[in-house]
Amino acid sequence: MIEIHAVTIDAADPHKIASWWSEATGLPLGEGDQPGDDEVMLRTKQDPFLLFIRVPEGKSVKNRVHLDVNGTDGRTRDQEVERLVGLGATIADDMRNPDGTGWVVMLDPEGNEFCVCRSPAEREAQS
Repeated sequence: MIEIHAVTIDAADPHKIASWWSEATGLPLGEGDQPGDDEVMLRTKQDPFLLFIRVPEGKSVKNRVHLDVNGTDGRTRDQEVERLVGLGATIADDMRNPDGTGWVVMLDPEGNEFCVCRSPAEREAQS
């Protein structure tokens, strides 16, 4: 048996993209993480945490692993999409359906894909 310790995300500027994700999620950066660091941690409420690591090459293809996120504090999927666009994310693919189901594929400022799903309240109301 294994335990997942971290989800690692390659980055051109680990501090910059970790700071963006910190603002998007409200999760704090690791203690002592500074601009220019080659590794920057974003502490989650429990393991696994997110680890952003500097790599020399740029992103060239679709991620094989990505994060699925949903709004908190009463925000719907659509409100969360708008908030994230305001922070600098872009919409890559809109998979929302007329019945309210579906998700939105977005790109963070370095082009890493993630999906914004319906909030727990939206899923509950749909069932």
